[in-house]
Amino acid sequence: MSRADHAPPITAVLGPTNTGKTHLAVERMCGHSSGMIGFPLRLLAREVYDRVVKLKGVNRVALITGEEKIVPKDARWFLCTAESMPLDRDLAFVGIDEAQLGADAERGHVFTDRLLRARGREETMILGSEALRPMLKALAPEADIQNRPRFSTLSYAGAKKISRLPKRSAIVAFSAEEVYAVAEMLRRLRGGAAVVMGALSPRTRNAQVAMFQAGEVDYLVATDAIGMGLNMDVAHVAFASLNKFDGHRQRRLTVAEMAQIAGRAGRHQRDGSFGALVEEGPGAFTPEEVLAIEEHRFPRLDFLYWRDGEPDMSSIDDLVASLEARPDGRVLRAAPEATDLAVLKRLAGEDWVRDRVRSPAMVARLWAACGLPDFRKLGVDPHTRFVGRVFGHLSEGTGHIPHQWFADEIARLDTIAGDVETLAGRIAGARSWAYIANRPDWLADPAHWAGRASEVEERLSDALHLSLTQRFVDKRTTMLLRQIGADTRALPVVIGEQGEVMVEDHPIGRLEGFRFIVAPDARHGDKRLLLAAAERRLGDERMRRGVALAGAEDATLALTTEGGTKPLLIWDGLPVAALVAGPSLIRPRVKLDAALDCLDAAMRAKIAARLDRWITDQAKQRLPALVALDAAARDASASPALRAVAAALVDRGGLAVRIDLQVAVDGLDPPARKRLRAIGITIGALDLFDPRLLKPAAARWRRALLAARNGTAIAEGPPDGATVLARGTPGATLESGFRQIATQAVRIDLVERIARSAHDARAGRRPFTPDPALATSIGVAPATLERLMAGLGFRAAPPDDDRPRWIWRGQTRAKVAPPPRDNAFSALADLAMFRS
Repeated sequence: MSRADHAPPITAVLGPTNTGKTHLAVERMCGHSSGMIGFPLRLLAREVYDRVVKLKGVNRVALITGEEKIVPKDARWFLCTAESMPLDRDLAFVGIDEAQLGADAERGHVFTDRLLRARGREETMILGSEALRPMLKALAPEADIQNRPRFSTLSYAGAKKISRLPKRSAIVAFSAEEVYAVAEMLRRLRGGAAVVMGALSPRTRNAQVAMFQAGEVDYLVATDAIGMGLNMDVAHVAFASLNKFDGHRQRRLTVAEMAQIAGRAGRHQRDGSFGALVEEGPGAFTPEEVLAIEEHRFPRLDFLYWRDGEPDMSSIDDLVASLEARPDGRVLRAAPEATDLAVLKRLAGEDWVRDRVRSPAMVARLWAACGLPDFRKLGVDPHTRFVGRVFGHLSEGTGHIPHQWFADEIARLDTIAGDVETLAGRIAGARSWAYIANRPDWLADPAHWAGRASEVEERLSDALHLSLTQRFVDKRTTMLLRQIGADTRALPVVIGEQGEVMVEDHPIGRLEGFRFIVAPDARHGDKRLLLAAAERRLGDERMRRGVALAGAEDATLALTTEGGTKPLLIWDGLPVAALVAGPSLIRPRVKLDAALDCLDAAMRAKIAARLDRWITDQAKQRLPALVALDAAARDASASPALRAVAAALVDRGGLAVRIDLQVAVDGLDPPARKRLRAIGITIGALDLFDPRLLKPAAARWRRALLAARNGTAIAEGPPDGATVLARGTPGATLESGFRQIATQAVRIDLVERIARSAHDARAGRRPFTPDPALATSIGVAPATLERLMAGLGFRAAPPDDDRPRWIWRGQTRAKVAPPPRDNAFSALADLAMFRS
């Protein structure tokens, strides 16, 4: 492995994060006539590609990753992922970044192979951590090893809760679920966070990082992908956990892994800090780990994983054997079985695969198909089925994947509907098809389909960025907290003419009456913050409104009387109280709306008194009979019969069936009857009522009071002005002033008019013919009139010239049984009879 003295130099630049290693390599590459650097992440390769394009021009710089290939014909500088480095190119400079990843169980063999075989014509540069030093001495003893110190200090800042993290912090988690949970908590507490994960497309990752870099959010939530050289202005790195699933088991991070991630804090000459979210338990740092990270002292690597980078393609069995071969030497160890090898071994057991793979060229084609990454994380068996279908097409006919299959799968993914997880899943699927399209000989028109796959990934990436921002960033809360910190008491709340509540012209909600309504686009978790902020600052405005309500003009108050609603008191269009049962129907109680609880007790008492006065005044104007009846029922000087009738009429809203009160009505003396008539009560043949209560406005108030007393919604009333309705029509009830007769419902005051007309027309007990014009003008049908006349105490007589005639026979009244003499109420009955 050693080189001759004239061999191009190999330089190894080792050191912790923030030592400028990658920056140095890019400068050295650009100083050569051509060059290439292999990176551990597609995201990092893209980041450096964009930087080199600005220096060398878009037509001279190439980007090669599994899913993306931009190779201009005049390209001289190549930025690649380690797996995609074209080792057959003769380039002046070759660099390998994060070479210590040769110790990674899943991908280590790739980095080891590049360390051993990737060489520049004029210079080779290997970048990595100090832990790689013994491996370089063993595998590349001719390398000039240089150590670079960190530009800034990295110190332990202790454990901090999420709510107390400093601005410009990155919180690192080790699963998508944990990343989303932390980001959601930051959105609620601090206004939001950008999200960076290795599975994101470069476009989404760049958009999220740009949002963080521009200061639109002060926090970043990421997986350990940020440890691989992604450059961001992070001042503090907080670990949400110190355990990760490595594909095989849940394990604690190594100290080197902790340091790689923690080292993202601080940039250039600015110091950085790191810490955890908990002080104790498995998520906390030990003193030994803290010391090692601060002083950049980590265990040296004693082996790297290796797999033959140029396996034998003579046959499938030879290929598998060479991939499973063990290396020579004590510092190389056979790599664990990676996904590509596991897929190869499964397909090698298929007869149809062996039938098609009979030449080294087809073995190479099969191995290339097995290299299709499992972007969707389906697992070996489902991924093997997918690879098998791909290879099936590659090994038959023209050797191309059918464009219709490719087009259908891409079209299926080309939709931006769905949540963050759904969009991320579609992007993973799109990456698989982008990888296929970027293979030069897998499609008949690879350039076209690569462009199509790129378009879909970009659309999905834009949608994912928007979805991440909508889900995890509340720009309103971010802006507010940036101005005032977490102290909501300092919010400069302003209330507009329409009740809109704003902070620095930024709407956070509106004040409807006394209730603060959070802006509808605020999510559930934000409402507590905004509500708390507004509640502290709206007291003066609410008190001002309370004073206005306590002195409200009559014209600004109203009572809801529509059917199907609760009886509510309305002030300037907003409900401020409800009517509930009181001492009597006409004296309901006012119950203030809960929104007025924000006022002090003295102010609420003033408002309740004002609303009580308004209800009393309105009742006197609209329902004078009920007010007078209520007074009569409580008048100690009135006769018992009058008090009984008055109380019953108040209880029934001023309308009562006479037969129900017959005993009390019969007991009315002339003065009592006179007083009832003065009140406006008609003692009819069938009913007692005040005709004014049947007018639409009074009837609505009456139904509202009944609903308040009963604790129900207001009953539906009959159409305004209705006199005769079909039986069963909504509102055609006795409670609404209609009497059901035959197939019709007739308003009780008109029933009384017909009854009086009949009595005026009769002559003793001789047959008579009532005036038919009255019933006809009212709209009463003959059958209804016949039933009514019978109910009034008339019976049909033989007609005269086909005109119906009637004979008065007197009404049959139900006999009321006297109360039993063996109970306490008999004495009261005697007393009542005596007083009458």
